Amino acid sequence: ERFVFRKIKLIYKFISQTKATKREEFYTNEILPVTTIEEVQEDVLQWADERKKEMDRLQNNEQFRKEFLMNVAHELKTPIFAAQGYIETLLDGALEDEKVSHLFLQKASKSIDRLSELVKDLDEISRIESNQLVLHKTSFVIQDLLREVFEELRFKSDQKHIKLSIKKGCEQDVLAFADKAKIKQVLVNLVENSINYGKHDGETTAGIYIVDAKQCFIEITDNGMGIAEEHIPRLFERFYRTDAARSRNAGGSGLGLAIVKHIIEAHNGTVQCRSKQDVGTSFAFTLDRNK
Repeated sequence: ERFVFRKIKLIYKFISQTKATKREEFYTNEILPVTTIEEVQEDVLQWADERKKEMDRLQNNEQFRKEFLMNVAHELKTPIFAAQGYIETLLDGALEDEKVSHLFLQKASKSIDRLSELVKDLDEISRIESNQLVLHKTSFVIQDLLREVFEELRFKSDQKHIKLSIKKGCEQDVLAFADKAKIKQVLVNLVENSINYGKHDGETTAGIYIVDAKQCFIEITDNGMGIAEEHIPRLFERFYRTDAARSRNAGGSGLGLAIVKHIIEAHNGTVQCRSKQDVGTSFAFTLDRNK
């Protein structure tokens, strides 16, 4: 019995994360009923199952880290190499041609702007994921904020003849209680996406609905190209692109929807996407109503 007990005790030294005091050891050894081999087996199997889950989680995290670093490197490399190419061409002699030099400087400036946007978004998402996001909640009318966002993006939407509007029946003021600046950032991202991937002569509409006494529901809908069903579960991942070439041409850092998700979740809300190819896309999220 002593031999078996010592072997079992050794097993628990491997699988237990806590160290017993002398008093606890006496209580376990002398007072409690003796642990059966079957009970030990159950404990070991439970420990093995927990370790397997932990290993799977660590492997997934490692894969996620590798993908993230690879994506960051790729996203940074593209604008850096583009700007570098234009500047080197200018230094090699193109600077003397006023027309060419002006065009190349514009393109280099555009690449640097994109690089700046990427770094800004990386800084933003790092602060959010480090729980450094401070919310300054106030009451505001959602429709007024939407009209403000529409006005800021009017020039961009006019270029593609996309109409921006609030849905009929949703014009009545709805008061939200949230960080207005952060929710504006969410709306700008969603409306801008609807323009970037929208059809010429298309439409982007905003719906605002009262869920109950505590929450409201905001939805941004377009009749653009839509998203294939297999991509929807991964849309809010950092740098995930449904079509790398087309998405990159449309602009953006690839972090916008990830930031949207973090901001809404920081408000204890939820965000979702519904889409169908060649029909359109709807992004929706919940917010607390005015207290």
